[in-house]
Amino acid sequence: MFKSQISRLAIVAALCLPQIGHAQSDPGAYLAARQAAISSDYEAAARYYTQTLVSDPKNPALLENGLAAFVSLGQIDRAVAIATVIRDTGLQSQIAHLVLAAKAAKDGEWSAIFDALEADQTISPLVDGLAQSWAAIGQGKMAQALASFDEVIEGEGMRPYGLYHKALAFAVVGDFESADAILGTPTTGFGYSARSALAHAQILSQLDRNEDALAVLSAVFGETLDPGIAAIRTQLTAGDSVPFDVIEGPAQGMGEIAFSVAAALSGETPDGLTLQYARIAEYLNPNNTAAILLSASLLENLDQYALANATFAKVGRDDPAFHQAELGRIDALRAAGKIEAAAEVAESLAKSHADLPFVHTKLGDVLAAQDRWDEANTAYTTALDIYSDDDPSRWIVLYTRAISFFNLDQWPEAEADFRAALVLRPDQPQVLNYLGYSLVERGEKLDEALGMIETAVAAEPDNGAIVDSLGWVYFQLGRYEDAVKPMERAASLEAVDPIVNDHLGDVYWAVGRDIEATFQWNRALSFDPDEDLADRIRRKLEIGLDAVLIEEGEAPLRVADDSN
Repeated sequence: MFKSQISRLAIVAALCLPQIGHAQSDPGAYLAARQAAISSDYEAAARYYTQTLVSDPKNPALLENGLAAFVSLGQIDRAVAIATVIRDTGLQSQIAHLVLAAKAAKDGEWSAIFDALEADQTISPLVDGLAQSWAAIGQGKMAQALASFDEVIEGEGMRPYGLYHKALAFAVVGDFESADAILGTPTTGFGYSARSALAHAQILSQLDRNEDALAVLSAVFGETLDPGIAAIRTQLTAGDSVPFDVIEGPAQGMGEIAFSVAAALSGETPDGLTLQYARIAEYLNPNNTAAILLSASLLENLDQYALANATFAKVGRDDPAFHQAELGRIDALRAAGKIEAAAEVAESLAKSHADLPFVHTKLGDVLAAQDRWDEANTAYTTALDIYSDDDPSRWIVLYTRAISFFNLDQWPEAEADFRAALVLRPDQPQVLNYLGYSLVERGEKLDEALGMIETAVAAEPDNGAIVDSLGWVYFQLGRYEDAVKPMERAASLEAVDPIVNDHLGDVYWAVGRDIEATFQWNRALSFDPDEDLADRIRRKLEIGLDAVLIEEGEAPLRVADDSN
């Protein structure tokens, strides 16, 4: 949740789980389970690990990995049974301890959390300390809880987490003044996240300080078009009291621990570990939409698109974050190859959230992926009409609309949009490359195109498509020797791209390296080029590039000889 590098590293070090034990039973099912776990196929892993546990119910590795699979699926109640066996057999497992602590919090069995810690069933200093604090609140022992929060605050790398949770605890019991004293005092070492800023705005509203709440939202979210923040701003501006509902009790406070850890781990550790904490956060606070979205995004990263889709779908239509979930669902469906389903979701979202420009942009992207360029162009135009003229986000929409114009053979409109995008982002390499390459292909403004592409290559020297453009503009300018090195570099970066390999073949032909040209054209053919390119490559292999150019009504690159 907080982007303190020291804090993140402390959590990562404490939570990296070692493998325990070694599985011996039912080797076929075990190997299937292990392969499923490696590929993050949690449904298959859970099924196969359960199968192997039937014949070897106390095997440490099977228990640990089976537990991880069920937690990753969000099936915490099923995970509890395995975690209980792990605990009762005396094995040390952080995730098992976390699952049992979550179950105790869910059931209001606060003494079980203290008993587990006394029995050395620990998770990490941060989680253990915060868990004790929330458990004390669950028992109605506020003084004990505050003392425990203070111990966490004094721990190395844990200060911002302790402060945030202490503030939440004050807010849960209605002491909004003390909560504000923590969140609103820069010298405490506290730093805002999106979630803590929302909590502070709600706290300030409870103190009848709506103007201060608006200032917090503006400082953190800027002029965001997010409907949830916009709705709160509307309430605050109208003078209404915004309720404090980030968490509503100690069990959700425990869930917030898991979410704090998941947010800190995100991007720092394997996504599978982060997912386990996000799932626990969901379990303890089903209203924590941020945890749901994090779980779904992690599943998408892990190529578990069906699970990601199902998790995004947990966010209801009346939730302010519904549009975020649907945008995530669209991406998951596209990644799974379900383009038509993604288009249906995008079209529905564009109707229900017609005032959000980025929703229309997403619709345009999905339609463009189906080569529905005219409809995509309309969607991009709608987005641009909604964005304010000075919104910096307009550049990407201008760029994508330019591509749609290009594919509609409306070059003047495409060039105008490319150049308008460059007004907003003068050195944006993708825009420079697309415009520069297009100019080269059209044989227009070649010197300007070369300058654009050279700037793009300087910005992204390892982007094979952009380096290819540089070699190709040299080729089009007749600077064949200059084209060789960048085109060879492009082919090494995009080794299986048929267009890049075809271009390298043309460059080799232009400098008289006919055998290498033939080799590259054959390579290009092996990478499944589109039909028109494949036919042209075959013709070049048959009669040579110069003869092909003559057939096409173009001048040959060099004087024809008998070999051509």
